[in-house]
Amino acid sequence: MSVTAAGPLPTAPYDVAVVGAGVVGCAIARELARRPRLRVALVEAQDDVGQGTSKANTAILHTGFDAAPGTLEARLVREGYALLGAYAAGSGIPVERVGALLVAWDEEQLAALPRLAGKAERNAYHDTALLGPGELYAREPRLGPGALGALHVPGESIICPWTTTLAYATQAVRSGVDLHLNTAVREVSSPDGHVLTTSRGTLRARHLVNAAGLHADTLDRALGHEDFTVTPRRGQLLVYDKLARPLVRHILLPVPTALGKGVLVAPTVYGNVLLGPTAEDLHDKRATGSTADGTAALREQGRRILPALVEEEVTAVYAGLRAATGHEDYRITAHPGQAYVTVGGIRSTGLTASLAIAAHVVGLLADGGLDLGPVREPDPVTMPNLGEAFPRPYQRPDLIAADPEYGTLVCHCERVSRGEIRDALAGTVPPRSLEGLRRRTRARSGRCQGFYCGAAVRDLFERGARP
Repeated sequence: MSVTAAGPLPTAPYDVAVVGAGVVGCAIARELARRPRLRVALVEAQDDVGQGTSKANTAILHTGFDAAPGTLEARLVREGYALLGAYAAGSGIPVERVGALLVAWDEEQLAALPRLAGKAERNAYHDTALLGPGELYAREPRLGPGALGALHVPGESIICPWTTTLAYATQAVRSGVDLHLNTAVREVSSPDGHVLTTSRGTLRARHLVNAAGLHADTLDRALGHEDFTVTPRRGQLLVYDKLARPLVRHILLPVPTALGKGVLVAPTVYGNVLLGPTAEDLHDKRATGSTADGTAALREQGRRILPALVEEEVTAVYAGLRAATGHEDYRITAHPGQAYVTVGGIRSTGLTASLAIAAHVVGLLADGGLDLGPVREPDPVTMPNLGEAFPRPYQRPDLIAADPEYGTLVCHCERVSRGEIRDALAGTVPPRSLEGLRRRTRARSGRCQGFYCGAAVRDLFERGARP
């Protein structure tokens, strides 16, 4: 197992280098790790996996009912939905099948619902149902007044995106992938194979996969291609306190527009309620700050969708950047002559499609001349349960009897124990910041935002964190 965050990089060339350790890059590395003959590097500019778009999405496991029929995205989301659902069940990643309601607020939106049901049929999703206002309000009694009907999509689910990315990375590293953090790719040349000039020195690889997310177009251009331009699309979201959770039973979706799925209200597996996201096309790929105008606009829209929600406490505001390209489909392209595959334009559906994307990309590498060798399935992983619908460690007397540290709470808002923090710090891919620890345990994510537990969590982190 090898995870590095400082010092020189190995000098021997890798068979494959994957640039970008978001959920898609980690999934690709995991898929490559199923081929033990290969020597694989996963290269990440930041200090942790899942630090970009992957950590700040709406955490929905999509059926793909509303994808553009016939596109690569439609196929991979449909395949990925089944693959990730099974993977999550086997590895302890929390998933709740709450279903979604696309709510029509005017006659034009109401007329669009049968077309969306037809689109779902073309995407091989056959379980949608049109609801009149009576049945809609019976399902969601707190919904704002004036809704005319809805399309019910029972398969839409909520999932933990943090442990999904971490599970992929953990399996990849345990199976022999080298994860190099704090390794920003600055230049790439391909005289004989690929030579990556990084912030930590030179890394060589025979084949290259570009899963760099918001920066995928920059790397693509460095290799001589002009296939797409990434425009960062900021999505701001509000996270409401757990006391708001009884207000909503489904994911409440608007009728989608060209800019995306629009502002939704959704429960989370952590017991909160999300409102968002906005859709703001920007130029700065680092502009992850929230704005007063953005949060005000969300509250205004939330007041119509679920009036009681905006009276509840907001415990967090965050923003993520999606890799919008102006194209309706993923930009996954093989360049066999260069032993190179671009994985660009992976928007919010990338979490759902991740395992299917990984299989597709590895197939493209094989078509381009990579000898994959025999398959060996990685050892299964069991991820820490961060979901409220399943027993947490503090609720398990058997676990506490075996190890009292699981019964000693440090973060009382989120019920995080010393045992969970200890386990995260000793993990295969340990956190290198308090934010990384939060994504592994939920510590400091609650109502007080670390005011009560912050000093204790920091002390545990500083005593247990690896250099």
